[in-house]
Amino acid sequence: MQHQMNQLEIACFSLDAIAIAQENGADRIELCLDRDAGGITPPFEMVQAARALTTVALNVMIRPREGDFVYTETEFQAMKNSITTFKNLGIDGFVFGILYPDGSIPTEANAALVNLAQPLPCTFHRAFDGITDPLQGLETLAACGFKTVLTSGVRTNVTEGADLLQQLVAHAGDRITVMPGGGLRSSNARWLSQTTRAVYYHSAAITDDSELPNPTEVALLKQQLNTL
Repeated sequence: MQHQMNQLEIACFSLDAIAIAQENGADRIELCLDRDAGGITPPFEMVQAARALTTVALNVMIRPREGDFVYTETEFQAMKNSITTFKNLGIDGFVFGILYPDGSIPTEANAALVNLAQPLPCTFHRAFDGITDPLQGLETLAACGFKTVLTSGVRTNVTEGADLLQQLVAHAGDRITVMPGGGLRSSNARWLSQTTRAVYYHSAAITDDSELPNPTEVALLKQQLNTL
């Protein structure tokens, strides 16, 4: 059986970032605005320009504001509008997540967005790290139709969350992809890949105070993830 190459998604906050990421080996781009906010929905023109520029898969963040993941009806409508609008631009997927204040998952609201995005796949982002029961949460999200979950293993970073990430990957099987992200660097990528056995990994690959990925770091991440 051929070993499947581990895949690398790079979070990009600008068009310049996309160019750096894909030139140095990124398999997919997660496009968002505003690194300090942890990423919010990018404007229409930026998504349009990104699609024209991007030669790899392009996923777009749908998050109407920074802060928590508990949304008002107005914010929920804004998320729906963004998905409907961006779908026509030929992107490859969406990234979002909605929670209740107690850390449980509103299945109806999440499933409604997943259905609206069809046939494009959806990733439930690091809102997952705010949920109360991760293994049950994984089941719920798979049932909602999400294809991927981005998580640090419900800890501040992937190194601390590695044990749970390993459990989640094993528990998910082929039903949903568990993508470790949060503090992933070339220095811990090989160890994390051997520990968790995940296939998709997420990093911004930023090594300074800018919003741009470091070209060497992107290349090293890709290399380390695929060093047996």
